[in-house]
Amino acid sequence: MKLLFSEQNSDYENYQFPYAIWAVPEPDETPADIFNAGFLPSSRNLDRFYLCRHVRVNLAKFKPSSENRRILRKGAEIEVKLVARDKFDYTPERRQFFKTYADIKFGKDVMTYERLDGLFGAPIISHLLVFTDTANGKEVGVAMLYLEGKALAFYYYAFYDLNYYSRNLGMFMMTSAVALFAEQGREFFYLGTCYSDAALYKTQFAGAEFFNGFRWSSNLKELKYILCRDKKDLRQHLLETEDYRKEFYGGDLVKMTTGSLFSVKLQ
Repeated sequence: MKLLFSEQNSDYENYQFPYAIWAVPEPDETPADIFNAGFLPSSRNLDRFYLCRHVRVNLAKFKPSSENRRILRKGAEIEVKLVARDKFDYTPERRQFFKTYADIKFGKDVMTYERLDGLFGAPIISHLLVFTDTANGKEVGVAMLYLEGKALAFYYYAFYDLNYYSRNLGMFMMTSAVALFAEQGREFFYLGTCYSDAALYKTQFAGAEFFNGFRWSSNLKELKYILCRDKKDLRQHLLETEDYRKEFYGGDLVKMTTGSLFSVKLQ
């Protein structure tokens, strides 16, 4: 991959010079390679990615917890079907359902019709999970996915009937997806970013790990430390923070460097 560093606001007084880091795939690389390096798509055409703190499930380590099983029982009558995008009928009714949900959950016109339509014509959606209530035959939810062989599944957008809130439908959809792809023998299930306590629900699966800027970590105590730190008035980068280095890496910079996924030789 080629890396581009896009400068953001600086804090010269505290010697903080932040950059947004973009990855552009090279011809011999697939999106799975870029995801594995800690990036998520910043383009629906999968031609540009951004480095971020995001969560995935190592599916070889996944076993349903008692909480996972409780969620699955609440949706016992809901059927889950994986559909390739070219086999999915993007009807006016489904289009309106997605738009209504997005307006309620994200804000009015954050997801425009044009943006929604564009997603269905872009490489970032390869499949959809369709959820149907077998008690009445009603379609109650759809999740957009990007799948690449056995290497990855990416849970992109999910839309569901908010009248099923009491049955934890949103969580049921995600938990069902984790269980399905683990059963299929896929390697990793990517769930998006985690920059607030509200996103910690993504870590409730055995095998959950997050990208901390230089490696994948399964230490959720480390993630919670970083989330707590984010709420403070910061004067240092994370890796400059001595108590972070000591608590999670024994203060050993060599250990941190060795664990990094990145090794660059300048041309």
